[in-house]
Amino acid sequence: MSDPTPSGRQAPGALAHIRTHVHTQIRRQIRTLSGVLGCALLLGPCAAHAHAIAGDRVFPSTLSVDDPGVGDEANLEFGHQRVPGDAGDQSVNTFDFEYDKLITPRLAFSVDGSYVMQNNPTAHGFDNFGVGLKYLLYVNDAHEFMTSVGVDAELGGTGSRAIADNFSTISPTIFAGKGMGDLPDSLAWLRPIAITGEAGPSFTTGGGQPNSFDYGFTFQYSLPYLQQHVHDLGLPQPFSNLIPLVEVPLSRSQGQTTGTVNPGFIWMNRYGQLGIEAQIPINRASGSHVGILAQVHIFFDDVAPRTLGKPLFQ
Repeated sequence: MSDPTPSGRQAPGALAHIRTHVHTQIRRQIRTLSGVLGCALLLGPCAAHAHAIAGDRVFPSTLSVDDPGVGDEANLEFGHQRVPGDAGDQSVNTFDFEYDKLITPRLAFSVDGSYVMQNNPTAHGFDNFGVGLKYLLYVNDAHEFMTSVGVDAELGGTGSRAIADNFSTISPTIFAGKGMGDLPDSLAWLRPIAITGEAGPSFTTGGGQPNSFDYGFTFQYSLPYLQQHVHDLGLPQPFSNLIPLVEVPLSRSQGQTTGTVNPGFIWMNRYGQLGIEAQIPINRASGSHVGILAQVHIFFDDVAPRTLGKPLFQ
């Protein structure tokens, strides 16, 4: 690499999967209305009217692999992992935020950031801030299919020198989601299943800095879909609004693949959602212990449809 790593700081390659994870999940949120969300989650109706809808399917805002929708929303996530470092295992805590604003009903602008705390050696501060655009290309309601394209830019030198790189990263990405609601009656119990995915390269502007190819997918089983569109089992709260899922965010750079397998669940209603996942490293380069991700998410589309949740141009 042309830019040597500062003394006592972990090499960028060793934190590649953490940064990929941060910038993927950062694409979603900030929570100045967390108090409003708390009331909404406790008192709001169970029917979900989130932004990523194809027919009867609601794609939740997943924690590690971005969903295929666009919307007015805010997201806050906390992550904890232990990863290999120059001086042994290193504990990394991240606090990620993102705010997405609809320019038109199909085009959204985002701004995101992350505050990082690590030990061995000790360092803390903001990672580089990012901006992004995402456009909803196509929705097929009958087949519960949705796809969009986007580009994110991590702006080099905007974060703390102890944490952030001095070069930028540009990441064009394609997103897709497919629900199984069009399966025949003989497979009705599989209709709550949905699969989403994303894929795209990340290009760095620093001379000698490695590029990467980032991709991932999710597997979901929606209990709200089961209750409302397959068979009402009479599940009580909170189970009737749960979506168990597994996310697999991955990144390949310099011939090595890093990533995690993230089992967990999302609790979602009309106004927002809460999520929690484990992060299981796929290899030693991806981490040395099971980590954790936690999320609070607001759908401004429904919390404030005439103000914060209204596109700038109809």
